[in-house]
Amino acid sequence: MTTFVLIHGSWHDGAAWEPVIGHLEDNGHQAYGPTIAGHGKDVDKNVDHAQCTRSIVDFIESHDLNDIVLLGHSFGGTIISRVVQAVPERVKRLIFWNAFVLNDGESLFDNVPPHYQGLFEQFAKESADNTVMLPFPVWREAFMNDADLETATETYARLSPEPFQPIIDKLDMTQFYELIQSGKIACSYLNGTEDTALPPGEWGWHPRMSSRLGLHRLVQMPGGHEVIFTNPTGLAEKIIEAGRD
Repeated sequence: MTTFVLIHGSWHDGAAWEPVIGHLEDNGHQAYGPTIAGHGKDVDKNVDHAQCTRSIVDFIESHDLNDIVLLGHSFGGTIISRVVQAVPERVKRLIFWNAFVLNDGESLFDNVPPHYQGLFEQFAKESADNTVMLPFPVWREAFMNDADLETATETYARLSPEPFQPIIDKLDMTQFYELIQSGKIACSYLNGTEDTALPPGEWGWHPRMSSRLGLHRLVQMPGGHEVIFTNPTGLAEKIIEAGRD
């Protein structure tokens, strides 16, 4: 049995993991999908990256979870990179699912194309609470490119505005790289082969992000950025593959 802690991406909350968790549990594993501070509907969005990270550390410690496989999706990759620095003794493997792997001193904002940077800055400035909402056309074409319109519309209604501050906070990744380069923490990269949330090529997920991990297990599956909605069973099976000893 493996204990998985699954960290969602931007605009999501932990409830998105429910079908995946169900499949993992049906296969004899234990799985949790906490919601990052400042995420979800009708919550205070005034958080920074440190508070987001702390909320997941607190969840792991309050549930006394050990020997865990910690997975981060998209923005969640920046969270798990910082969580493992706080509680390395509780983590045995990290899985980055089409997730950001930041260089030391970088922010997520530094790692997205200029057109996304411009959109995020504009939306945050125009909002009343320094948040960014993903426009439906971007969700439909770049995130849910493997779904029909009905599924894209239904899942878009589940999203909520994303706090902007955690996106622009620059992160100290020194200990993260020490942990993975020394072999103390194993890493996997799970790549959806049709994921266009970051444009393929210069800005793409793989190998741009995955190569920063050094030695790692690469697991690939068909689908776009949101197979959590379009193929949760297939995603769960690939998570098991990526998380095995």
